[in-house]
Amino acid sequence: MDRLRNKIRDIPDFPKPGIIFKDITPLVKDPAALRLSVHQLLQPFLGREITAVAGMEARGFIFGSLVAWELGLPFVPLRKPGKLPYDVQSVAYDLEYGSATLEVHIDAFDADDRVLLIDDLLATGGTAKASCELVEKTGAKVEACAFVVELDFLKGRDKLSNYEIHTLIKF
Repeated sequence: MDRLRNKIRDIPDFPKPGIIFKDITPLVKDPAALRLSVHQLLQPFLGREITAVAGMEARGFIFGSLVAWELGLPFVPLRKPGKLPYDVQSVAYDLEYGSATLEVHIDAFDADDRVLLIDDLLATGGTAKASCELVEKTGAKVEACAFVVELDFLKGRDKLSNYEIHTLIKF
């Protein structure tokens, strides 16, 4: 995973002073690194009874849609408010530097769906936990969560203790 780790750059003081943002732009710019990250994200889930992949706006769309494509499964976007044209379920949650809401179409999942949740980064776990709650609000089950990067010093994994977690790179 050193090859992927070397494609993550630090951006100091973004989005506010004191935060070091882990930028995945160099990783997604490199086709071989992007392919490797997608294959490593999905590897533990091959042969599992996953029926859909969901990704959080916005970088979760990149990895989630590619994982879904590789697995031959539907991809469901979890969006910011006002972006979906049909009836939605929503979940509001706190971030490390604010608050946010995620929405999903009410018919995005079937009650028997087993969902793999994908995002680029696990930090404090707020977005991931809200995403799990949102999926479950539709009646589906979260099978597991997978992330490219985990900032383990922020202990986001603790908020997801009811779920299987897979990460590629830990800082």
